Amino acid sequence: MAATKKAAESTLYHVHPKGFWKKFRDAVVINPEISSGIPLAGIYRWPQPGSRPEKYAAPATKASDPAQNPYWKRDVRRAYPQLSVVTQPDLSSLLIQHSEAQAIPAPSETKEGEKSDVPTKTQETMDLTGAIAAITSVHKVYDQSKLPPKVPTPFKKWRAELAPDAPHDPNAYFPMLLYK
Repeated sequence: MAATKKAAESTLYHVHPKGFWKKFRDAVVINPEISSGIPLAGIYRWPQPGSRPEKYAAPATKASDPAQNPYWKRDVRRAYPQLSVVTQPDLSSLLIQHSEAQAIPAPSETKEGEKSDVPTKTQETMDLTGAIAAITSVHKVYDQSKLPPKVPTPFKKWRAELAPDAPHDPNAYFPMLLYK
């Protein structure tokens, strides 16, 4: 008894044309064994996605809800920098407060419930140019010995410097200069 090779039926789970389109397909088709490619709805996916008996259950926590817990919020490998905004009035008040030396009172023996007297000064808001003028009028910020900081660069600025000459005949005309 010879073993017979079984092949999958190509048209078993697919829709077949009917009526006019069946006659048209029979007249036009080159290979009648090829299926239409449209799967039968009742057999292809069982149970169908819209007919599931389970009802939706709300997630127990916000973290277990995939709609409210996207991957980019959980991804700790990418610690993206957070946006920080400093307005000009905030910057001017910080400049004014930190330009003057502040005296901090010595700790005194007070009970836990009592508050100690800490001197507080309320600064009026000033625009940034006024704050800079007020700081520079009190004491000189920069002079010849104390220069302002330079912008850091990843490379050194190139300055032309004459290098030793390339080997050549000392009596020959050699108009080339080497720089390093």
